[in-house]
Amino acid sequence: MVRGAILSRTPLTVRLHAHGRDHARTLISSLGRLYRAPVSSTMTTAVIGIALALPGGLYLLLANLQAVAGGWQSSARISLFLELDTPPQSVKALGSRLRRHEDVTDVQIISAKQALHEFRANSGFGGALNALPENPLPPVLVVSPALSSSQTKQTSALVAELKELPEVDLAQLDMQWLERVHAMMDIARRGVTVIALLLGLAVLLIVGNTIRLDIQNRREEIEVVKLIGATDAFIRRPFLYGGMWYGLLGGLLAWLLIGAAMLLMAGPAQHLALLYDSKHQLLGPGFKGTFLILSIGAALGLAGSWLAVRRHLSAIEPR
Repeated sequence: MVRGAILSRTPLTVRLHAHGRDHARTLISSLGRLYRAPVSSTMTTAVIGIALALPGGLYLLLANLQAVAGGWQSSARISLFLELDTPPQSVKALGSRLRRHEDVTDVQIISAKQALHEFRANSGFGGALNALPENPLPPVLVVSPALSSSQTKQTSALVAELKELPEVDLAQLDMQWLERVHAMMDIARRGVTVIALLLGLAVLLIVGNTIRLDIQNRREEIEVVKLIGATDAFIRRPFLYGGMWYGLLGGLLAWLLIGAAMLLMAGPAQHLALLYDSKHQLLGPGFKGTFLILSIGAALGLAGSWLAVRRHLSAIEPR
């Protein structure tokens, strides 16, 4: 009663300062307790770090694949095969008209003569083509759409619109392979999400079991502290901070493991990019990814310790 009356007359700022000081002291002391048990702390942190590094690395791999696929999207082309008897002037006029289309970024004109020359050089049927009385290949317009592959309906509508042009005999768009790539990436993304949820649950169980053992080892200490009037919140605090430290250190280890894996793959990835004449570089976790990994680790550790404390601490009562 006297303590409550004194606290009630204490200014709010002083109480908040004292409360924050108690939390800071408990935060540092809980880290010191982990430091004084290096073997068990290292093993628990290592398991948490590996559990967090696996989904984090897979998400980063999918992000790199998505960035590469974004470059493939810009390479989508619509091939317009014109009528054989289309005059060169009409081909140029159609190309100029299509360049002004709002859904078209560029148009490349391949004349019938150029098409024949490329086909003769690349097909190996040059002798057979020389025996033909006239050029069997039509002029072609290669249209670069402004729409990405994610806008499948709009792209299909553009192909249907170009197909209706009187000079066009056939309009062809090869997007099926890219749609398959995106479908497989969606499946992989959902699979990684499932793995992340399962490993997150594993982290909760690992931290919860570690805190449970810590509570059992300090059972006599808890009973004595309760006898002298300590509240459950005061007793609970070091265990919660201990679980948070486990998760935070595990997240830091996960970040280090992902960084090491990125360094190992940087050389082969750069060599592969050069083979495909690409300038893509591996994307790292960055500040946002690092913050996310550390935050998720700390949150899982705090949640796991809270579940353990809630269940086992209330069962300990002074005899």
